[in-house]
Amino acid sequence: MYTLLDLIDGPEELKRLAPEELDRLAAEIRELIINTCAANGGHLAPSLGVVELTIALHRVFDSPTDRIIWDVGHQAYAHKILTGRRDRFPTLRTRGGISGFPKRSESPHDAFDVGHSSTSISAALGCAAARELKGEHNKVVAVIGDGSMTGGIAYEGLNHAGHLGKELLVILNDNEMSIAENVGALSNFLSRTMASDFVHKIRRELHGFLKGVDVAGLNMLHVARRAEESLKGLFTPGMLFEAFGFEYIGPIDGHNTEMLLETLEKVKRLDKAVLLHVLTKKGKGYLPAEQNPSQFHGVGPFDRATGKSSAKGKGGPASYTALMGETLRKLAAEDDRIVAITAAMPDGTGLTGFSKEFPERFYDVGIAEQHGVTFAAGLAAEGMKPVFAVYSTFLQRAYDQVCHDVCLQNLPVVFALDRAGVVGSDGPTHHGVFDLSYLRHLPNMTLMAPKDENELQHMIKTALDLESPVAVRYPRGNGYGVPLDQTLAALPLGKGELLRSGSDGVIIAVGVMVRPAQEAAAILATEGVEVGVINARFIKPLDRELLISQAKATRTVLTVEESALQGGFGSAVLELLEEEGVTGVAVSCLGYPDCYIEQGEQPDLRAAYGLDAAGIVTAFRTLAARRATATGDRTPPA
Repeated sequence: MYTLLDLIDGPEELKRLAPEELDRLAAEIRELIINTCAANGGHLAPSLGVVELTIALHRVFDSPTDRIIWDVGHQAYAHKILTGRRDRFPTLRTRGGISGFPKRSESPHDAFDVGHSSTSISAALGCAAARELKGEHNKVVAVIGDGSMTGGIAYEGLNHAGHLGKELLVILNDNEMSIAENVGALSNFLSRTMASDFVHKIRRELHGFLKGVDVAGLNMLHVARRAEESLKGLFTPGMLFEAFGFEYIGPIDGHNTEMLLETLEKVKRLDKAVLLHVLTKKGKGYLPAEQNPSQFHGVGPFDRATGKSSAKGKGGPASYTALMGETLRKLAAEDDRIVAITAAMPDGTGLTGFSKEFPERFYDVGIAEQHGVTFAAGLAAEGMKPVFAVYSTFLQRAYDQVCHDVCLQNLPVVFALDRAGVVGSDGPTHHGVFDLSYLRHLPNMTLMAPKDENELQHMIKTALDLESPVAVRYPRGNGYGVPLDQTLAALPLGKGELLRSGSDGVIIAVGVMVRPAQEAAAILATEGVEVGVINARFIKPLDRELLISQAKATRTVLTVEESALQGGFGSAVLELLEEEGVTGVAVSCLGYPDCYIEQGEQPDLRAAYGLDAAGIVTAFRTLAARRATATGDRTPPA
């Protein structure tokens, strides 16, 4: 199918191609990326934008001896294709297939696991320091996008790298865009307009004029160049990076393969910290992605010819994300103290409508979750009601701020935790399975999870009414299509609901596990086993009275959560029973084990770990059999 790409099983074959063949290779790589993402979904636009850069990197450097570290990994598809994974690339992001992100266990060419933003410079500096400690001489390259440069850790890495003075190459891939439009003063500072148009024109004209004069003119050219160096910070980002101790080079055209190769060959010989500024176009080579780079940043399956989504949706019911945003918008119309905050994901967190209706109360802080949390704390300290809408996996980046800046001061910040539980093909870096464990133990924190989309809107109302820290976790995807109450009411704090009574045991479920728990109880009832079902609603505080009474009445308790078991909801129930001295109760906890959950579709992963109706039925039967064996006081279910 591919005349050149079929010859490439690794970087060595790439080095054997003639220079004039490289642009044709780039076109073939783009075809494979587009076709694969059309079938599987993926991070299309960012990977299309760095194809020439990736070819140049692997042509000039010697991976895996030389380390190439990609920030986030959204742009690493060409890298995967050129490093021995061409044949497996069509399995991208599928269960059992290759990861959508660099992964050390997948290939020696993946120097560092990534998936969250702004980490590449720090990781690369660590690799460079280790190189010197081991007496080795390999090169280390970090590739970071301008969107990731809004993350504070990127500047911590730059600061330390400049201080150490290690030989290190940082490539700033500047496409003027991350997932959403970049925000902040630093984004404006990195703007290419002055650097590429005005400044370069002035430089060419001035240098051309001075070269045309006599020997004194050559001296004038030397003086002019020195003056240019002292003033270039007025026109380019060079001043910023040189203040960190980096030699700044650029900006250069990231789609000009010849220029990239020439520049990288020269940079490779330098023994200092260098920042190379490369200008690229996100989505290059596929017109729909070029025209809508945000839409094609991360996509589901789509029709190659039209660019339109071909994914099978549930249709009808709104997503949890959309309903949260709409609920917040309605409540904000009634209370001008409500403020919405996002970390560079207004669309992904459902806040686009809010931002349009209340622009003065909407803040996009960029890829800066730590700042976002403490910013929210400052708002709350002044009497506002901030809601930080953030993916569960990304709030992990701001744990210290949640602990010390919000909970320690008992400030009323609401965390709307989107994508809680498994999220699908993005895999372990994006699954939100740890939030119950890292939030439950924090003093002053209230933690909730709705059983459906109607309960979600009441929980948002409840959270905003409380004068203390609150987190509401909800899953990725559509709701069930249940009727939505038009009048919102706060839920009784720490009170669950008994959805079904049963004498043979009780299933205590939380969040999206409530519905499969009900289905499991119905299946067991057909076998003559009557099992109760509790919608816990609150992970903290627990409904002590309800849970203890049901545990004592049935003597068989199964907890079900879509989160990590260690320190999660089941652990909280076990702690409660121990605190209250409840004995003679058989308890089992169902959730995700002590491992990172692989990539895969949500229903497939839940089924694989027993978190569906069939799995809950099996778990309850096992628990009941264990109790029967231990006590001899009842016959286990069939």
